[in-house]
Amino acid sequence: MNTKLHAVRDTNARPVCLFITAGQMNDYTGAAALKNGLPEAEWLLADRGYNADWFRYTFIDKGTKPCIKGRKSRKKAVKYPSRAIAAQCTAGQ
Repeated sequence: MNTKLHAVRDTNARPVCLFITAGQMNDYTGAAALKNGLPEAEWLLADRGYNADWFRYTFIDKGTKPCIKGRKSRKKAVKYPSRAIAAQCTAGQ
């Protein structure tokens, strides 16, 4: 048995929200639990596990730019910022 820790950090890498799920659960479960409690932000950085249209559009509607690379199995490719822009977003962390 294992677990996954879904974490939201601020620009100083301090945890803002935490949510634990069972290891075999989909990452979307953690995303759904955390999405409403997130602070306003210019960028959202996440890994491919959070690559769902509903998750992206939740933040686009709030004015936050998602930086989430699409999964390889995704039928419709998504645009995301280049590595240079993503590096700027994470500068100082």
